[in-house]
Amino acid sequence: MDWTGCVSPEGVATLNCIPIVFHNIVNWALILSGTTALFLIIYSGIRFIRSGGDQEKLKGARETLTYAIIGLVIILLSFAIINLISYTTNVNCIKTFGFGNCT
Repeated sequence: MDWTGCVSPEGVATLNCIPIVFHNIVNWALILSGTTALFLIIYSGIRFIRSGGDQEKLKGARETLTYAIIGLVIILLSFAIINLISYTTNVNCIKTFGFGNCT
């Protein structure tokens, strides 16, 4: 996103920067959570392989995999919920975090 519209001529950030900062925070949170879920899925696969048939280790690997997939589904559902709200209320600007464009 472009920072030029929210910085004053003196180089000080104004309140118009809040949607840009929020957009960046959400993007980084999604990247971090998706990467974490992928890492946990790979980690649980390694735990499955190394369990050696031990039921306790298999149970722990299965729980890790289950929770990682549930977390990933929740992340993906958050986009679906936002799109559903946007479609229902006919307010398309909430999908792009450009709250200043909502008139």
